[in-house]
Amino acid sequence: MAKPVVAIVGRPNVGKSTFFNRCIGARTAIVDDQPGVTRDRIYREAEWAGHSFLLIDTGGLIPNSHEEMANQVTDQAGLAIQEADVIVFMVDGKSGLSGADEEVANILRKTKKPIILAVNKIDEPHEDNNRLEFFKLGLGEPMSLSAMRGSGGVGDLLDIVIGSFKQGAVSPVEETGGEEADKTPFSVAIVGRPNVGKSSIVNVLCGSKRSIVTAIPGTTRDAVDTLIRFHGREITLIDTAGIRRKSKVDYGIEAFSVVRSIAAIDRADVVVIMLDVNETIADQDQKIAAKINEAGKAVVIVYNKWDAIEDKSSRGMNKFIAEARQDLNHLGYAEVIFTSATFKTRVSKILEAAERAFAESRRRISTSILNQVMNEAVAITPPPAGKRGKRCKLYYTTQVSVAPPTFILFVNDAKLLTNSYQIYLERKIREAFGFVGSAVRIIARSKERDR
Repeated sequence: MAKPVVAIVGRPNVGKSTFFNRCIGARTAIVDDQPGVTRDRIYREAEWAGHSFLLIDTGGLIPNSHEEMANQVTDQAGLAIQEADVIVFMVDGKSGLSGADEEVANILRKTKKPIILAVNKIDEPHEDNNRLEFFKLGLGEPMSLSAMRGSGGVGDLLDIVIGSFKQGAVSPVEETGGEEADKTPFSVAIVGRPNVGKSSIVNVLCGSKRSIVTAIPGTTRDAVDTLIRFHGREITLIDTAGIRRKSKVDYGIEAFSVVRSIAAIDRADVVVIMLDVNETIADQDQKIAAKINEAGKAVVIVYNKWDAIEDKSSRGMNKFIAEARQDLNHLGYAEVIFTSATFKTRVSKILEAAERAFAESRRRISTSILNQVMNEAVAITPPPAGKRGKRCKLYYTTQVSVAPPTFILFVNDAKLLTNSYQIYLERKIREAFGFVGSAVRIIARSKERDR
């Protein structure tokens, strides 16, 4: 049975993200005193009293606003409401009942779904009477709590949430059986500089308006996870805020967003680095590529906005591929895809390439075949002589782990294995076994140490 879905909704700055973080036990959503920090829907699994459910944090609802961003945030919250089996309507117990709360309540009443009215920011026992005025909303008894302190009714509210679940509730992801259950799920982080089309690509892949898309760089502030099915496999898409140069990042929310983007790289199985085909590869793209390689992640390079290029021939593509290989030399092993989010051109190829990269990152090579390849490589080009004419001698090689595939070379003296020769050995491994889209690690170990 699929997990029930719980959406947290309310006007801006009532503490939705603080409550969300409290429930999942992590600082996932960015929390700040500035209203409107959360813009997209954020999904995480939560558990209470032995019951698992999917929790959605949403941006603040601002009904009847004339601002484009506010309307898009409201649309995102509306989608979360549609997906939800239970709605937690959060209000601010310190500021009291507002007209905006009443408008949100009118919207929620029309859903005919279970609604739990949560009066947040009741941080002291004497403030509990603040909840009484919210009876006017006609949504049942208001539950007081302090999301910030984790006391004052958080557990009681979650008990009511669990009690509201109905048999057969379904999550946004349809569950199926059969062969699909044998396919390992994995996660894909979409990273890149601001405004290259990351959220637009995610929206196309999800088949819905999953993340807010505008022409304003930095619209996505949180790393936003979405679970989809592709070829019968569950894939978690992580849409991230754009990563800009440190000198151009103001301290505060945007700085946290950059940290979240880098953290998204660390927790993803595959990273898609997106480039704007209309712009030259910049220093910041190279730094992002270096971070991906350093993290040892499987990777796909995507040139977006391909519809703007006149020469769409193979020769034109090869020109861009050559530039990517040269300028993003840390990721020379990555597959390069050309897409247009606007016209939905070849967008599904991203996930196909991600599947291949994921599989390659988990390949294991038998020790006997691996040593045949390595011995041939050494015979063709022996290691260079070091100081005093001493030369590195390779005894044998074995693969010790995957994600990324990691190989240990047992040699006479690890200090004699030069970086250039290590690069040569990696190239020979790739020529023999592929590992397209996957980082490869080679570690030299002096055999004398094991004696």
